[in-house]
Amino acid sequence: MKLYSFWRSLASFRVRIALNLKGVAYEQVAVDIDRQQHRDGGYAALNPQMALPALVLDDGTVLTQSLAILDYLDEACPGAALLPGDAKGRARVRALAAMIACDAHPLTTPRVQRYLTEVLHVDDAARAAWPRHWAAEMLAAVEAQLAGHAATGRFCHGDAPTMADICLAGHAVFARNQGLDLGATPTVQRVFEAAMALPAFASAHPLAQPDTPAALRGKPAAS
Repeated sequence: MKLYSFWRSLASFRVRIALNLKGVAYEQVAVDIDRQQHRDGGYAALNPQMALPALVLDDGTVLTQSLAILDYLDEACPGAALLPGDAKGRARVRALAAMIACDAHPLTTPRVQRYLTEVLHVDDAARAAWPRHWAAEMLAAVEAQLAGHAATGRFCHGDAPTMADICLAGHAVFARNQGLDLGATPTVQRVFEAAMALPAFASAHPLAQPDTPAALRGKPAAS
């Protein structure tokens, strides 16, 4: 398999974690969003949406959208299950994952940031406040879903990582990069730290990728 990704892409981070949890070998192909490489002819032909990631299977099939890729990997690949075995559990995990990947993440992508700056001409203070607001709002929402819920265990749902933890890891990393303190959401912080202690999560961290800028590579994986 080939994974087209970018070190800072949270959606790519999700897929790297899932591939690691499944024990699937893959080749990583860097697509530099900052240099607009996702918009050039080669990648646009692969994924007309020009968004990351894209996973190319051994037979040439191209999969896009991180949650769809996670679903595929869970159905097609042996190894750690990314969803619980019961219907209610799967619904809860999918809801937690969707809160982050579908509600919060789209508001903070580079294309949204560029629109705020280049089209709406928001000032630097407003541009910085935008992602912090949405990151903090989602941390609080996830905390409310996890804290005190009977199904919450060491991880978001039970004592093994699922799709929900994969999404939570990326959001927590993003929130910390925005200067937010996870201590205000103690259940989120506890689950995040449990996840990042696993090699499958730690090795997928944005700061541990081949295309991570040298000045950033090697910093603590949970920062």
